[in-house]
Amino acid sequence: MAELRQRRIGLLGGMSWQSSALYYSLLNELVAERLGGVHSADLVMVSVDFADIERLQSAGEWERAGELLAREAQALEAAGAEAIVLCTNTMHLVVPAMEAAVSIPLIHLGDVTARAVRDEGLDRVGMLGTRFTMQQPFMRERIASHGLEVLVPDDDDQAVVHRVIYDELVLGEVSDVSRAQYLAIIERLVARGSQGIVLGCTEIELLVEQQHVAVPLFPTTRLHAEAAVDWMLAPSRPSE
Repeated sequence: MAELRQRRIGLLGGMSWQSSALYYSLLNELVAERLGGVHSADLVMVSVDFADIERLQSAGEWERAGELLAREAQALEAAGAEAIVLCTNTMHLVVPAMEAAVSIPLIHLGDVTARAVRDEGLDRVGMLGTRFTMQQPFMRERIASHGLEVLVPDDDDQAVVHRVIYDELVLGEVSDVSRAQYLAIIERLVARGSQGIVLGCTEIELLVEQQHVAVPLFPTTRLHAEAAVDWMLAPSRPSE
């Protein structure tokens, strides 16, 4: 029997490098689990300087950010990537610019997450993320397009969630105090009717795990990595 050929995935990371390292680990672990032996993931990766991205985020220069990531997506395609995984929630805001710049598919984190929520039989979830992800519609509406309702914290709680991400988690700092704040915010979302919680920022998975809460958690990094491996190991179709 011919050995299964992995389709090569392209990772666009660095936003932050801590979350990108988690993506890399998960992809290799999942491929090894499914194929056994000494198998590892067939991938190429571009990792940008997050300081450049963060400046554009803070200045609201999303068009420039989209142009930057579109160029990096083209570099991945030129390096042999057959599909792209953008290793960040927030920068999915510029996915249209990236998709327009390449001829290969982008595995959208919002679609992956929504399918996982639906598979659990839920129809209303709370979402934590950066201020940009919680306030702007690009991720909420993508998830909602699958027939789901998405709740976000109030303004004060959003400020706490955002601060912890940028002042602590992207630097690799994990604080028990911040975890307690996040758990209280999750409790308030549950009180408003959230049946589960989407961890809509890859770094949040460093802080909050399923063992900490009673409702289902949807860790977007793991879900995204699992979907990427499904794609990598699926038989190629003639049109692809």
